[in-house]
Amino acid sequence: MTNIFDVLQATWPPAAISLVGPWQICEGRGGGQRVSAARLISDFDPAEIKVAETAMRDLDQHPLFLIRPGEDALDAALASRGYTISDPTMLMASPLDTLLTEDIPPVTVFPIWPPLQIMYNIWSAGGMDPARFDIMDRVADPKIAILGRVNARPAGTMFAAMHQDTVMVHALEIDPDQRRNGLGQHLMRAAAEWGRDQGATDLSLAVVRENAPAIALYRSLGMAEIGGYHYRKAP
Repeated sequence: MTNIFDVLQATWPPAAISLVGPWQICEGRGGGQRVSAARLISDFDPAEIKVAETAMRDLDQHPLFLIRPGEDALDAALASRGYTISDPTMLMASPLDTLLTEDIPPVTVFPIWPPLQIMYNIWSAGGMDPARFDIMDRVADPKIAILGRVNARPAGTMFAAMHQDTVMVHALEIDPDQRRNGLGQHLMRAAAEWGRDQGATDLSLAVVRENAPAIALYRSLGMAEIGGYHYRKAP
């Protein structure tokens, strides 16, 4: 399986990336924390925090850092400066074969690119905005959107993309009135089928740790935690 943080960035990329000192500075253009947070790419020196802060403010972005396993010194240094933790996130993955144990009912999932307007409507109702749609558009790797139907109506959608041998699922959204009907499982299996057809071996995703229903869904499909991260946000 490819390094999960490489997969995460390739399948949900910032608008631009620059290297400033020991930092990777990501330009998010309003697309959320995942595409806006600075990342440490070489040895940590607390004196270099100001370099990253200045670079982010020059982009009109509030200083924000992604903290990965093993970056305890950075985490502690930011905490001492009043940075608060934001969105502790779990990374989950499984071999594709783990998800390909059951058939998807006919006329339930429809892999499509580009997405249909009804798919944008479902995402918008779930809180996504055009800045996040732009992220999907700029993904360079193989990618797909999947429409899901249940009770004879469009009821869910997701985005998936592949980097090297690993598919990552993003933006899984189900109409609240149509949840608990199995559509989430069907969409996940559809992403696995698409990945298999592209030559992938694994499927992965990121989910905030407080989203217990989503984590339960992914565990029910045989996915397991493989790591995590959180953000530190400037006061």
